[in-house]
Amino acid sequence: MSRNVSRVLWVVAGVLLIVAGVLCLASPSLTLSSISLFFGVAMLLSGVVDIVIFAVGNRCMAGAGWFLVDGILTVLLSLFILFNQWFTALTLPFIFGMWLMCSGISKFANSFELRRLGVRGWGWFTALGLILAALGFFSFLDPVAGMVAILVLAGVFLILQGIASILRGCLSHRFWL
Repeated sequence: MSRNVSRVLWVVAGVLLIVAGVLCLASPSLTLSSISLFFGVAMLLSGVVDIVIFAVGNRCMAGAGWFLVDGILTVLLSLFILFNQWFTALTLPFIFGMWLMCSGISKFANSFELRRLGVRGWGWFTALGLILAALGFFSFLDPVAGMVAILVLAGVFLILQGIASILRGCLSHRFWL
């Protein structure tokens, strides 16, 4: 797999996450009835893309280990969501918050490895990591209000994850050593 293929995979995953986020914002009734399945599939796709890119470029890509960590955590959470949909619907603010916090922390930590290696654009990952981790933390503070707001927040969170994935694709040429 070439560098261009990994770049395209990240951008495609990002676009799909953004589309999922826009659909959440545009159709709250549809989102409410199928939110577990919707999030599970979107998260699974994002995690698989990170794992595939790690498998292909782990020896010649800066910060590849953090892509693997983010991918594994995302896949595990997505499988939990997909196989426990009723429980997931009841605990969605916590599960979604956990995903955002883990993903944000891994992006934040990865940004410093990128900085150490002299990769330009590392600050974008620092900022997105902090935003994602903070939003994940806030979803734990009031789960009742979080469930009411989860439809809007889910759309925004998916869009942010999509932006992060597209940034990985756009800046991926800087990761390769």
